[in-house]
Amino acid sequence: MASHLRAAELTISRGLSPLFPQVHCTENGDVCQVVTGESEINAATTITALTLSNVFDLTTTYMMVAGIAGVSPKVGTLGSVTFARFAIQVALAYEFDAREIPDNLTTGYIPLGATAPTEYPQNIYGTEVFELNTILRDKAIGFARSAALNDTETAAAYRAKYSMFGVYAAAAMGPSVIPCDVATSDVYFSGTLLSEAFENITTLFTNSTGEYCTTAQEDNATLEALLRSAQANLVDFGRILVMRTASDFDRPYLNESDVQNLFYFEQGGFTPAIQNIYLAGIKVVQGIIDAWDEFELGIESSNYVGDIFGTLGGNPDFGLPSQFSSAQPQASKIKRRGLQKGRRTAERTKAIMM
Repeated sequence: MASHLRAAELTISRGLSPLFPQVHCTENGDVCQVVTGESEINAATTITALTLSNVFDLTTTYMMVAGIAGVSPKVGTLGSVTFARFAIQVALAYEFDAREIPDNLTTGYIPLGATAPTEYPQNIYGTEVFELNTILRDKAIGFARSAALNDTETAAAYRAKYSMFGVYAAAAMGPSVIPCDVATSDVYFSGTLLSEAFENITTLFTNSTGEYCTTAQEDNATLEALLRSAQANLVDFGRILVMRTASDFDRPYLNESDVQNLFYFEQGGFTPAIQNIYLAGIKVVQGIIDAWDEFELGIESSNYVGDIFGTLGGNPDFGLPSQFSSAQPQASKIKRRGLQKGRRTAERTKAIMM
């Protein structure tokens, strides 16, 4: 299918990344790909432009957010393919310079409105956590597990260095497809202490339901743009997948320095991570297309789907929903404005990769 993704190039008049100004589609328009550009701002602006354009009808489209990521050696390894239930904006916090962290704190990151790393944030912005459709995620995992994943000798040699530390047993294994969650931060962080701090924030923000696994720069921004589009009935938030492939470890192996892990040692994970986006992703896209009779009307979720405010309805099963779902009375008064379905003139697209 990849050889046909450039069969049609569609231009949105404004809003896409200047580096990636076109959407590439198959000839029949069933599958398209948009590149957001890296970082939260690029992701949010690109997806907003996409959903507000009149080029596509996305009301029944399955969206797969795909990219490479760092990975926790506790959960996965180089080349692993992950599918998330939760996306957590871990760096939405107060921060002390590492040289000035108070002696009674374990990290310089403090949830907003709190005074300690273990306290739940008291100032909620609404983008802290998104929860996705787990039944859809599990179907995607089933499709992806039929792929023969790429690996390299360099990656295998590097991951073997983690085998000496029992808690990193997953890191020493070959790449596989696993369910685990993604942490979003514009800062490309690295090292054991920061990774453990954000692992703890993931646990805190999701009431111990989420499993910190991959680290990326875009996903919460992408999901917020899609959620606001779902408010306007432009997309279906229950049809979103987040797939990340592991290009590097977020922390060093035993007796390796954080600096060496980030800057100097060749981990060998970049190539398999790039290759596995396609190898696993194509199985998911093809699986949905081939079973369109099953997928056309949507996959009903068994879990809450949405943001921390309950914007799309339902009660969040993470954070402190009883407090914060009712803590924004103005939100319930906002009228849902947006393009109506009657103004959508393009042929419906079944799947978009971003």
